[in-house]
Amino acid sequence: MKISRIARIGAIGAVAALALAGCAANEGGTGGSTDAPSSDAALSGSLVGSGSSAQQVAIQSWTAEFQKTNPDAVVEYDPAGSGAGRESFQQGAVNFAGSDRAFKTDEVSAGGFGACVDGSDIVEIPAYVSPIAIVFTLDGVDSLDLDPETIAGIFAGKITKWNAPEIAATNKGVELPDLAISPVHRSDKSGTTANFTDYLAQTAPDVWTAGSVEEWPADLGGESAEKTSGVANAVKGGQGLIGYIDSSQAADFSAVNVKVGDEFVAHSPEGAAATLDASTVEDGRTEGDLAIAIDRTTDAKGAYPVLLVSYLIACTEYEDENVAALTKAFFETAISAEGQDAAATNAGSAPISDDLRTKAQAAIDLIK
Repeated sequence: MKISRIARIGAIGAVAALALAGCAANEGGTGGSTDAPSSDAALSGSLVGSGSSAQQVAIQSWTAEFQKTNPDAVVEYDPAGSGAGRESFQQGAVNFAGSDRAFKTDEVSAGGFGACVDGSDIVEIPAYVSPIAIVFTLDGVDSLDLDPETIAGIFAGKITKWNAPEIAATNKGVELPDLAISPVHRSDKSGTTANFTDYLAQTAPDVWTAGSVEEWPADLGGESAEKTSGVANAVKGGQGLIGYIDSSQAADFSAVNVKVGDEFVAHSPEGAAATLDASTVEDGRTEGDLAIAIDRTTDAKGAYPVLLVSYLIACTEYEDENVAALTKAFFETAISAEGQDAAATNAGSAPISDDLRTKAQAAIDLIK
């Protein structure tokens, strides 16, 4: 049974509230007792996180699994967006962050992670793997086959009509209206935007020249909306709109099939997993930092390269041992087969492979 996207978790309303509730996250303010429980004891206390709105349903799923064995523990998560989550983690306002991109190597080198003991490393676990669906609203059209250059041209504002030759060329027999295209993008700093623009930059660099960015380039125009839900609501609000959203919220939309090699591939968990399998961990990362360099140019059969890999981010060392124990146990729940299956059922994500789970567990083991 799918769990409610609102129930099962006490989400905090704003980062400001998180800052008040968790400003002492590194000093035991959100972790309950400062005595770490034994490994086989149920945990109690509060664990506070913030970040990716795409990851919200998965967080709820993992929380439900976590509370089966830790009924006195509370996980509070504010889906304020990836950028806000990373900033709150750096400020020490939360115990962990959810982010649709890992911290960059220069950001890690700069340090200043307020949630952590000074000098400790961070752990970044690729726990949530999901396709990004390119969705649109066009009466009578359930799907469209588009190549990367055409997708890039649409979002760069270079292809402006639905019956443009570039769209018609790959959609023979589809009645395309003489209607303006209205692209919708995220207004907030977004990991989904970072992953989507990374796809455009890797596959159509001659058309999409803005690079991989978390904030939509102001000179490209288009409509904007906040968070995944905002883009979804905007696209369904009229005719001729197109946007990019986490596939967990794409069930009721028409969607683009993306050209990969010689075929057009629909968004699916299996397609995202195939792309992840073709990718590797970035060079220059520390032992517990499993940042993935996604190969979006792969032509592997069935691969869907428009995906996000969303991370759970924590400290290798906390001042409060109970916070460390809660974080470690929650992350273990998230990567477990049961946790991944729950997220797949409720959010449509792609379960991580056994090989990645082994690497993730080794990273989690560093938390203390």
